[in-house]
Amino acid sequence: MKISATCASLLASLVAVVTVELIAHTANLPASQDHASVQEHQDWPAYGGAPENNHYSTLAQINRNNVKRLAITWSFDTQEEGGLQTSPIIIDSMLYGITPTQKVFALDAATGKLLWKFDSGIRGTQPDRGLAYWADGKDKRILVGVMNFVYALDAATGTSIPAFGNAGRIDLRENLGREPAASQSVDLTSPGIVYKDLVIFGGRNPETLPAPPGDIRAYDVRTGKLRWSFHTIPHPGEFGYNTWPKDAWKASGAANNWAGMTLDPQRGILYAPTGSAAFDFYGADRAGDNLFANCLIALNAQTGERIWHFQAVHHDIWDRDFPSPPALLTVKRGGKEIDAVAQTTKQGFVYLFDRTNGNPLFPIESRKVPPSTVPGEVSASEQPLPARPAPFARQLLTEELLTMRTPQAHQWALENFKKFRSEGQFIPFSVGKDTVIFPGFDGGAEWGGPAVDAETGIIYINSNEMAWTGALAPNTGENSPRGIYMSQCSVCHGEKMTGSPPAMPSLIAVGERLTPAQIATTIKNGKGRMPGFPNLVDDQLFALIDFLTSGENKELASSAPPPASMKFRFTGYHKFLDPEGYPAVAPPWGTLNAINLNTGEYVWKIPFGEYPELATKGQKNTGTENYGGPIVTAGGLLFIGATDFDKKFRAFDKSTGELLWEATLPFSGNATPATYEVNGRQFVVIAAGGGKDPKSRSGGVYVAFALPRASSNSKANSDPQH
Repeated sequence: MKISATCASLLASLVAVVTVELIAHTANLPASQDHASVQEHQDWPAYGGAPENNHYSTLAQINRNNVKRLAITWSFDTQEEGGLQTSPIIIDSMLYGITPTQKVFALDAATGKLLWKFDSGIRGTQPDRGLAYWADGKDKRILVGVMNFVYALDAATGTSIPAFGNAGRIDLRENLGREPAASQSVDLTSPGIVYKDLVIFGGRNPETLPAPPGDIRAYDVRTGKLRWSFHTIPHPGEFGYNTWPKDAWKASGAANNWAGMTLDPQRGILYAPTGSAAFDFYGADRAGDNLFANCLIALNAQTGERIWHFQAVHHDIWDRDFPSPPALLTVKRGGKEIDAVAQTTKQGFVYLFDRTNGNPLFPIESRKVPPSTVPGEVSASEQPLPARPAPFARQLLTEELLTMRTPQAHQWALENFKKFRSEGQFIPFSVGKDTVIFPGFDGGAEWGGPAVDAETGIIYINSNEMAWTGALAPNTGENSPRGIYMSQCSVCHGEKMTGSPPAMPSLIAVGERLTPAQIATTIKNGKGRMPGFPNLVDDQLFALIDFLTSGENKELASSAPPPASMKFRFTGYHKFLDPEGYPAVAPPWGTLNAINLNTGEYVWKIPFGEYPELATKGQKNTGTENYGGPIVTAGGLLFIGATDFDKKFRAFDKSTGELLWEATLPFSGNATPATYEVNGRQFVVIAAGGGKDPKSRSGGVYVAFALPRASSNSKANSDPQH
C-alpha cells in the first residue's frame, strides 16, 4: 500500500510525538518496572523526583502562559495536628504520603480519595520527610520509616510484608555495635535510597553524648537482612581512622546521614552527606579532622566501599551539617559535558564536583581560621571554602546590617550586638561571650534541598538569612537532675529553659502544659527536632521530670553513672530576634536564588516570603525563614511553598524570578512539592502542616492543584518557549 508524502510526514510526526511521550512517561519509573505496564501518566517515584534528587520534571502542561489559572483540584486532610515535612511520591496513579503522627497512606492521585492507611501502632513524634518505592514484577513495596523502625508495605494494599525483617520491619537501633540496642537513639527522618535489591538508610542521632555512630547501612529489600555497613566513624584499619583519637569508634557518636542520599543509578554510585560528630560544640574528646563527619561521601552502592569523599568542615564545632541530599546534573566546561554533583550548605556555599572522581569543578581554597581559646579544644587551623559561586547568604554580621524596622528595634539590636563576637565563618565559640553564627544554625540552605534545571544547569536554592548566637560554659558533670538537664537538654532549651521557640520550645512551666507521663514519653522518644534519650535509666528520667516541673535538684538514689558529659557545654541556641519577635538583622530574611553552575554566575536573586502583618503596613519583600525545597519544570516554572508565616504556595518564572501565581494554603507548606501526570492531566501537590509559626496552629493537609479541564486539554496553552 502506498502512502502520500503528506501522510507519511504526518505519520512520522505522530510516531515522534508518541515516542517522546513514552520516553517522558517512563523516564522516572523504577528500573525493575516493566515498560509494557506504562499508562498515560508520569510519576514522581522518589524523594526529590528521581534517584538523582534534582527536583526536576519534564512536564510542561502547566506553564508560564496558563499557570495563573491553576486551582485546587483536591485536598486530603489527615485530621491530625503537628505539622508536615513530607514530600509524597506518586507511582501508577497512586500518591503515597505520611501523616503528622507517621501513619502511612495511599490516595488516588487524580481525586485524592483514600485507598488505604497503615498504622504501625507507634505514634511518630519526629519529622518524616518521605518514602521509598521498590518493584520487581508484581512485588511492589513502600519502604517507610516510623521513628526507629523501617516497614515494608504492599504498595497496593498497605499491608505489612511479614517476610521483611522481624515480622515486617527492621530496627535501626540494631547492628550498630552499641548495646543494649534499646538504649540507642536513631530515627529515620529522611527516606532511604533504593538500588537494585537494596534499600540504603542513614538516620538521625542525638547531638549530645551518648550517641550511636552514624553508620550508613544497606539492607536486602526482600528480606530486610543487613548487607553492608559503612562506618562514618572509622574502625581500626579503615580509611580515616587516624583522624580520630584511638578507639574513638567505641564511644563517639553521630557523623550521621540524617538529610538523605542521592544515587547515580547508571554508575551505581551513592552520594551521602553527613552531619557533625557529637558533641557538636566542644570536641576535646575527638581531636583531629574527624572523618567522615561533615563529608560528602561517594560510595559503591552495591558494596558500600568508599570511592571518594570531601570534608567541608574539619573538626566541626559549629553544628555545620550538610543539610540536604546533593543534586546530580550535567554542566558544560570548555565545550565538554561533565556529570556533576552539587552540594549546598548551611553557610551559604555551593560545592560542585565531578561526580565520578570528586574533583572540584570550581576552585576550593583552604583558608586559615582562628584557633579555639577554650581549654582542651584543638580546632582545625584551616577550612575549605569554594571560590565560586559567591555565597548565597551574607557571611558577616556588622552594625550596618542590623535591623532598621523601627528606631527602637535598631537601638535594641545595636546594644545587644555590641555584646557579641561577630567575625564571620569558623570563629570558635568562647566561654562567657556569645558568638554570632550568620547565616544561622538552620542555614543558609536547609533540608528541603535545591532544584536543578536539567535543560540549563541552573540550580535553585531557597535560603534563610537569620543570625543566631551561642557560647560555651563550664559543665559540672554532676549526676544530679540539674546536671543531667545541663548535659542533655540545655543545648537546645538553654540554661534557663527558655528555648528558642517554636523549633526549640520553652520548658518554663512545662508541668502546667503536660503531664509527667507526657513529659516522660517526649524525653524517651523525642519530638520535632528533639532526639530521644532512651539512655536515661528510670530514676534519672523521673528525677529530670521532677526538676523540669518543680525546679528541685534532688539527690539521685541510683548508682547509675551520669550521662556522658564534656568539660564545657553549649549554653543553647539563640535566634537574634528583636523584642517583637522579628529578625534583628536587616532584610532579606529569606531569599530564593538561581545560579548557573556552568559559569558560577547568579541568574537572579529575590527576597522570599513575608510577614502578613508587616506586609499590610507596607513592609513587603522582607523575606522570611523557610523550610522545604523547590521543584522546577520544563513548563518554565519553579514551584515552592516553604515560607513559615504567609502560608503561600508560589510559582515563579524560572528564567527571571518573576512571581506568576500564588495561592494560600490551610497551613504553611514546609515541605517540598511534587508534580505528576494522571490521565493526561498535570498536578502539583504539596503537604501543608505549618508548625513553625508560634502564632498559628498546625495540621496536616495535602493540597493538589491542576488547570481546569478545558485548559489542561487545550493545545493553545502550550508555552512557546518550550
